[in-house]
Amino acid sequence: MRALALAAVAALAFAAPAFAGPVTLRADVSDADGKVTFGDLFEGAGGASSILIANRVGPSVVLDAQAVQAMARRAGLQWDNPQGFRRIVVRGGSGPASAGPVAARGNVDVLTYARSLSAGEIVQPTDLVWAKAASAPADAPRDADQIIGLAARRPLREGAVVNGRDVSAPQVIKAGETVNVTWSDGHVTLTMQGKAMKAAAQGDSFTLQNPTSKKIIEAIATGPGEAAAGPQAQALKAASASQFAAR
Repeated sequence: MRALALAAVAALAFAAPAFAGPVTLRADVSDADGKVTFGDLFEGAGGASSILIANRVGPSVVLDAQAVQAMARRAGLQWDNPQGFRRIVVRGGSGPASAGPVAARGNVDVLTYARSLSAGEIVQPTDLVWAKAASAPADAPRDADQIIGLAARRPLREGAVVNGRDVSAPQVIKAGETVNVTWSDGHVTLTMQGKAMKAAAQGDSFTLQNPTSKKIIEAIATGPGEAAAGPQAQALKAASASQFAAR
């Protein structure tokens, strides 16, 4: 079910049209109390400003632009949607200062979730869809490849705009599991097993314990149940740091 909190369709059927005429979608769409009204969405809503059209449960709510247009028409408002928006993102706050960081305004293409995802679930190409919105978060990804293959850090709602903070690298090492560790200096390669002291994503530095000597070793996660130690691990760590600095 799409995350469209259009809560007052029935109420509009009983409301007398306000006949405010043409209206313009606000550049920064936000509401202060979780109740989205025509006044929150449009400039020039006049007597229809207080009509409730949606309830926001969470930091934002995504409205279907066509449904909003039809509801506005019933209330006597004329919104032609000249930008061709498919969705309208309404954020919590009383205005631009408290509505959260905005990277762009107007006719903006944003990535949204095509379905709801559970925490830890890996984002697949079919889980993302482009949509039109009035604004985009500052950390909104510019390309789907930046999100595909990463894991949801928390439950993510269908229709919500994608934020960079929604996801992180998937864990390939679980705390307490036995990990195969390779020590290599380019000439000599040794393998051993150790117990992971904490979880780690691929490329993360973590510690493990040698079950025989009880010695703690620092390693780099290289894949599911696999890690590198010694000079090889230091080289991987340096390469990762260099790649991050180049961004």
